[in-house]
Amino acid sequence: MKVLMKKDLNKVGKKGEIVDVSDGYGANYIIPRGFGVLYTEKARKEYEKEMEILRKEEAEMAAKARETAKEISNITLEFEAPAGRRGEMIGTVSYKEVIEAMKKKGIALDKKMIVDKNVIVNGFGMTTLRFELFKGVFADVKVHVSLKEKK
Repeated sequence: MKVLMKKDLNKVGKKGEIVDVSDGYGANYIIPRGFGVLYTEKARKEYEKEMEILRKEEAEMAAKARETAKEISNITLEFEAPAGRRGEMIGTVSYKEVIEAMKKKGIALDKKMIVDKNVIVNGFGMTTLRFELFKGVFADVKVHVSLKEKK
């Protein structure tokens, strides 16, 4: 039985592949669970149409992400933090604070989008955090931390 795979299935095939499986395995496991459909010309054409729609949607999302990345490149987030006795910053500016500040500017980011999680804003001055907005589309968020004046 020839099956057009709709999802990846371990040791059988990947999405979009046409695989040969036993009749029982195809009819009783792969097709009912949505991993694939019986391969026919009609099924192949439908799959190609679905993939074309998906490609268009991904292209639109990538264009939107590039637009957002341009917006983000013009933004510098400002934070204030107190200094200790030796002039070092007390505490850190967390990812959550950065994401909240971006949300206030009208740009929704997620902690999962952060590329380099080792960069911690724990010193005065300028730091850059890198976010992956979409596959291959990156945006750098500039974070400036200044000394909080004592009253």
